[in-house]
Amino acid sequence: MEQRHLTCIGCPMGCQLTVEMDKGEVLSVTGNTCKRGDIYARKEVTNPTRIVTSTIAVKEGDKERVSCKTANDIPKDKIFAVMQDINHAVCKAPISIGDVLIENAAGTGVAVIATRDIRKIS
Repeated sequence: MEQRHLTCIGCPMGCQLTVEMDKGEVLSVTGNTCKRGDIYARKEVTNPTRIVTSTIAVKEGDKERVSCKTANDIPKDKIFAVMQDINHAVCKAPISIGDVLIENAAGTGVAVIATRDIRKIS
């Protein structure tokens, strides 16, 4: 039997979780004070995902970069590939919060969206 120890990020409590597994199957989760801890632990040990936040270069905008994030979580092992797409992207102002800046980041099926407005400079 295998044990994994995690700090939960499901809420501000930061519970210390212990996940017991056998042959890749979760047998139990302990240490959580809410249901989110159980859900987080099971997902983290079987299929870890993350939201990626960054910035993308902007042409003709009142700011040089626009903050952005993935619209949904992506597989953890795709983070560097998504960041490569973000680092190579350039967007043109104007940009509004929620605008899709990259349609299908690193083939994940997840868009990268703007998290702030950028005005076009005249």
